[in-house]
Amino acid sequence: MRLNALSKPPHPGTIAHDPIETAAAYDFAGPDYLAYADGRMDALFAFDGRYSFADQLVWQQIDAALKDLLARGRHSIRILDAGCGPGTWLVRTVTRAQALGFDHVDAIGFDISPEMIRLARENAVFKGHCQFRTGDLCAPLPEEAGGVDLTLCLYGVLNHLPRDRHEQVAAELVRVTSGHLLITVRTVGSLPTIFVGSLEKARSFCQDNGNDRFEVDLIDGRHLEFTSHLFCAAEFKALFEPHAPGSTLLGLDVFHSRFAAHPWWNPDALPYSSLFEQELCKLEERCGSDPVFIDRAAHILLHADCSR
Repeated sequence: MRLNALSKPPHPGTIAHDPIETAAAYDFAGPDYLAYADGRMDALFAFDGRYSFADQLVWQQIDAALKDLLARGRHSIRILDAGCGPGTWLVRTVTRAQALGFDHVDAIGFDISPEMIRLARENAVFKGHCQFRTGDLCAPLPEEAGGVDLTLCLYGVLNHLPRDRHEQVAAELVRVTSGHLLITVRTVGSLPTIFVGSLEKARSFCQDNGNDRFEVDLIDGRHLEFTSHLFCAAEFKALFEPHAPGSTLLGLDVFHSRFAAHPWWNPDALPYSSLFEQELCKLEERCGSDPVFIDRAAHILLHADCSR
């Protein structure tokens, strides 16, 4: 089954962006995407998936932001998750905010995929505190969306937006945030991904970063294609610097995925040891912000304190 296939490729340097393509791809991914990317709702803080190392680093930043807001005397907070997927990260954040003692938490998540929003509404354990709705990040956020204490925009969200809308989206995310802004993007030097599932589900795929297009043929016969732009650190930093000066960058998972055993290739030949894990963590800490290595991380995390 072929979805939204191009009748002919775009001219080099142009971008063919159709948000319906991206929404359709994640709609078809459905519950499998929840298990693949975000983890189980019944084990929010297990962080035991294939991206567990990066997830733990992202979570440390979210936890630190919540504690900082509490230290500033905030007892009521607003949280926004732009591109929330199946809602796991927003539910994690609300759960932790309540555990820390915030009196009132107002949390909104939106995503371009109706199926992701359906999953989020179905699985959210704090239904009274999390609102989920469909929405396109390329559309201007409403004026009343301002004053958000913590804004999240995690993993592939910005990667799926057309390049000519990046600056507008960056400005909007900063505009609505009065506290902490945390964003991650997949890097130009990362290991391959098909975004909507594990590589084992693909027969073939191609990332065309010149045209910002991604295509994949799945083993079940489906063909998906959608906008995909991979970022380098300098480009990502320059995008937000005019709106949030002093933002910091951190490479997420420079080494862990590259050393992970693959189930198709003698996975027990070199088992992990605690000593090896310790050495990997030292390498990650040393190289996560190194210009030579950061573009080869799986993702780059940007943190902006918009209260300054």
